[in-house]
Amino acid sequence: MADSNITKRALAAALRELMEEKPFEKISVGDICERCDMNRKSFYYHFRDKYDLVNWIYDIEFIAGVSKKEYPAAWDLLQDVCTYLYENRLFYRKALQMEGQNSFSEHFREYLQPALHTYLEGDIRDKETLEFYLTFFTDAYLCAIERWLLKREPEPPGQFIDRMQSCMRSFGGE
Repeated sequence: MADSNITKRALAAALRELMEEKPFEKISVGDICERCDMNRKSFYYHFRDKYDLVNWIYDIEFIAGVSKKEYPAAWDLLQDVCTYLYENRLFYRKALQMEGQNSFSEHFREYLQPALHTYLEGDIRDKETLEFYLTFFTDAYLCAIERWLLKREPEPPGQFIDRMQSCMRSFGGE
């Protein structure tokens, strides 16, 4: 298992370096493998495609860490998410612009919605209403985070979260 993680981390480092040099869509699996002196077979043993590698980077760097924490409020989790994305914004700006079936945005949504579910399910008993709220807030947070991070000079995460909270309060939300 240790060798597997070494290989995955080498591929991840190669992808990160390449994403500093050129757009994601111009990077091939061959480019990634060449950068870290591996063959394509090694890449495909660990990942379905380059999108899967991007998602793995998020999972191993962020999700693995926060899964060990308890968050009393959704805002606390969103603060950690935004801080991580902000600190790694050069990479995630490009990752958030990826489109397609395995895009980072879709992967991020897969984590965001269940996290929000945890906080909403106690307040909303009706299943149909809960599903509506989950979709609405997932879409809203995802869109807001993407717009924020893609700005030339995004404000610091704490300020961004404060603005989101203020917005929600002014419309009767949390």
